[in-house]
Amino acid sequence: MRKTRLLPFLLALALLGCETTPLPGEGESVVLAHGLGRTRASMAVLAQRLEWAGYRVESIAYDSRGASFPEQMATLAAAVDRCCAEAPVVHFVGHSLGGLVIRGYLADSRPPGLGRVVMLAPPNQGSLFVEWLGDMPGGPEALGTVGATLGTDSTDLPATLPPPDYEMGIIAGSRSVHPIGPIAIPGPDDGIVSVEQARVEGVPMLVLPRSHYLIMNSRHTAEAVIRFLRTGSFEGATG
Repeated sequence: MRKTRLLPFLLALALLGCETTPLPGEGESVVLAHGLGRTRASMAVLAQRLEWAGYRVESIAYDSRGASFPEQMATLAAAVDRCCAEAPVVHFVGHSLGGLVIRGYLADSRPPGLGRVVMLAPPNQGSLFVEWLGDMPGGPEALGTVGATLGTDSTDLPATLPPPDYEMGIIAGSRSVHPIGPIAIPGPDDGIVSVEQARVEGVPMLVLPRSHYLIMNSRHTAEAVIRFLRTGSFEGATG
C-alpha cells in the first residue's frame, strides 16, 4: 500500500529529471566582479540565483586594494578569456568598484558576444564618503591604491571613464546603515554612494531600499538583474 502511494511522487521526480526545455539565459555567461575590500564570496548568493536562472557564472577575484586600475582590468580580461571565449553571449555584473573595473575593461576591449551590463551601487560620479574617509587617519590605507581615487573631482577615476556605448543598467541603494553616510552624503544614499552619484546620463536606473554592503544579496536585486539581462529593462522590477 505504501509503495502504491509513492508511485505518483517517484513518477513526478522522474519527469523533472527528464526536463529538456532550456531555461531562459541557458548558454549565456555572466561575469561577476566584487567591490572594494571584498572577495568573490560576497557575490556567491547572486551567483547562485543567476545559475538557477540558467546562466553560466564566473565570479572573478581581483586585488581591489593593492593593484592598480590597469592591473584590475587585466585580471578581468584574463578571466573573460579563460571562461567565456566560446560563450555566445557574455554579460557583466559588478558591485561598487567592480562596476568601474568592468567599465574600464569594456572601454579598452570587449568579448565578441558582449551582452548587457548591470552595475550595483556604483560610484559612477565618485563618492563623497570616500572623500570623507580619505581625510581620516588611516583612511588612505583602508581605501587602497584605487579606492583613494574614487572621489568626485574631475581628475578622479570615475570622471575619466568614457560613457558606455553598450546596454547598461544601474541598481542603486537608498538604505544607509552606516552612521557617517547621512552626514557625509546629501540626499538618499546607501551609506557609501548616493543615488545621484550612482547615475550615468541616459542609463536606466532602479533604486532599491538596500545598503551598499548587502545590495548584492537581495532577492529583489537578483530578480532585477535577471530581468535586465533578459530584456534590457527594469520595467516591472520591484523592491
